[in-house]
Amino acid sequence: MGKSTLVNRFAGRRDAIVQEMPGVTRDRSTHQATWLGRSFTVIDTGGWTPGWAPDRTTMDELVSAQAEQATTEADLVLFVLDASVGVTAEDEAVAKWLRRSGIPVLLVANKGDTLKPNDRMAVEAELYGLGLGDPYTLSALHGEGSGDLLDVVVKRLRAVGAFDRPQDDDDGIPGIALIGRPNVGKSSLFNRLVGEERVIVDNVPGTTRDPVDTLLEVEADDGTHRVYRMIDTAGLRKKKSKVDTTEYYSTVRTRKTLDRSSVALLLLDAGETIGEQEQKLAREIIDSGRAVLLVQNKWDLVDDERRAQLAKERDRLLAFLDFAPMRRISATSGRGVGKLFGDIDHVLECWNRRVPTGQLNAWLKDAVATTPPPLGQNHRPVRIRYVTQVAVGPPRFKLFTNQRLEASYLRYLERKLRESFDFTGTPLRLGVTIRTQWEDRK
Repeated sequence: MGKSTLVNRFAGRRDAIVQEMPGVTRDRSTHQATWLGRSFTVIDTGGWTPGWAPDRTTMDELVSAQAEQATTEADLVLFVLDASVGVTAEDEAVAKWLRRSGIPVLLVANKGDTLKPNDRMAVEAELYGLGLGDPYTLSALHGEGSGDLLDVVVKRLRAVGAFDRPQDDDDGIPGIALIGRPNVGKSSLFNRLVGEERVIVDNVPGTTRDPVDTLLEVEADDGTHRVYRMIDTAGLRKKKSKVDTTEYYSTVRTRKTLDRSSVALLLLDAGETIGEQEQKLAREIIDSGRAVLLVQNKWDLVDDERRAQLAKERDRLLAFLDFAPMRRISATSGRGVGKLFGDIDHVLECWNRRVPTGQLNAWLKDAVATTPPPLGQNHRPVRIRYVTQVAVGPPRFKLFTNQRLEASYLRYLERKLRESFDFTGTPLRLGVTIRTQWEDRK
């Protein structure tokens, strides 16, 4: 099949053992890969044998058990087939199991470089018959098509919230990222936070080419102490000769910073018009699943007319971030800066909030009674059986239904969740699991 070859292609090095014979890979092995500024773990498995018996202990069945366990625990499965052979009976059995499991799958046809154009079209037509969506034909050995596949992998991982989990050290210290375009005052705010607050400062070197973290131990008014990991992203400016390159590395650095953070402070220059760059940064924060606090800097330098105009700009251009609280400050004078840690604590608490299942289902009953979901396919009623929270940081919920829910209704449920429970400053993830056996139940 070439699974291990593909793993090495993703990892950019020869981590997995590769030989021109089947069955070399037996145990699960993990390998780190990075693409588009996103880091993820690739798990290489042995071949999955259809019809394996859990109570038997032959080598093939043990390997199959390992592969199946890795599949069920993964955020995304790459089902790799040999394009030079075509779809086999074993492939059909694996596809059938994957369709039943409901696990997100990408269908990958390896060794596509060995096919003539007409043969390639025939194989891809056969692959569509597996019912797993669009096939991606490539050559893991030569790299043909691997970059396009990695683009899709990162997109799908982001869609299922795989990057929502912070990748910071497991030291329990929340990372606070300062995000904003150049000259917005990130460094001034960073220095103000480090220098004026009642803090103990400790510089911690980050990963190569990453910013230096600063640990701040802050004494609150009640005498308690909180420690934060401040991450400054100040630095990159556009150069006329390297605009695209600079923008790319700026995006990569922002994503790495967000991956290591729990809260993002999105700084806005009160004297400058909110533009496309702020919108892109806001989208990056939401996509990363981080709690967010809007900080309008240089507030002391603008008049009442500009302040009113800024409020309209925010309502119009950052409406998708209306759940984020806002703090007006002056990093230079220190005005309002001392209140930021209280805001950070609040959004952190909301970001980690877990609602008991009983309360959630009572809320769901009221929300559906107030506004029932639109009719589904063939005008059949959509029934939402129950809801449960599956994760925090950010809060993620799973709804169990008999049919697909419209995007507009999911937005309604998100709005009702925010009204009923305090989720200030945190994005919410609502997923839907469809159980067709509930179709005719009342």
